[in-house]
Amino acid sequence: MDIMLFHSTYGLRPAVRDAADRLRAAGHDVWTPDLFEGRTFETVEEGMAFQDEIGKDELLKRAVLAAAPYSERGLVYAGFSLGAATAQTLALGDQKARGLLLLHGTSDIAETASVDELPVQLHVAEPDPFEPDDWLTAWYLRMGRAGAEVEVYRYAGAGHLYTDPGLPDYDKEAAEATWRVALGFLDSL
Repeated sequence: MDIMLFHSTYGLRPAVRDAADRLRAAGHDVWTPDLFEGRTFETVEEGMAFQDEIGKDELLKRAVLAAAPYSERGLVYAGFSLGAATAQTLALGDQKARGLLLLHGTSDIAETASVDELPVQLHVAEPDPFEPDDWLTAWYLRMGRAGAEVEVYRYAGAGHLYTDPGLPDYDKEAAEATWRVALGFLDSL
């Protein structure tokens, strides 16, 4: 499987590279574009300030340009938090997308979004301050209306970016459970 894996608002940190290596070890080809051009951040506030400075349109342009050389292959789009939102936007706009793996985040869905049974898997903390329950319920319903086949996995007590061992949110048990399920999902595509 060809996977385009987008980083969070912290930037292209070692955890993202480690995740890509884990996916490669499972037999997948993985690309990890650096939408922040080498910048990484210690706090979510710093990352969000930088993200706002760049602007959503520029970040999306960078993501599209990173994915474009590989999109004919039928990519699985994946990402962490901000990267998940980016992956979702690209997957919903790519008719050849093979799947969507969301870790710690979702995004708005255009009313006109339409996919043909796109397999989607979301892994998110419960509760998650960035992904409240009412938002996730509405997101799930909108994805279904768009034609996606959605699976949602919640991890009680985990922090927002619980798969990143370099952050205070890290939860080893939840992270390993996430990777077991996610790898099974990718193998099913």
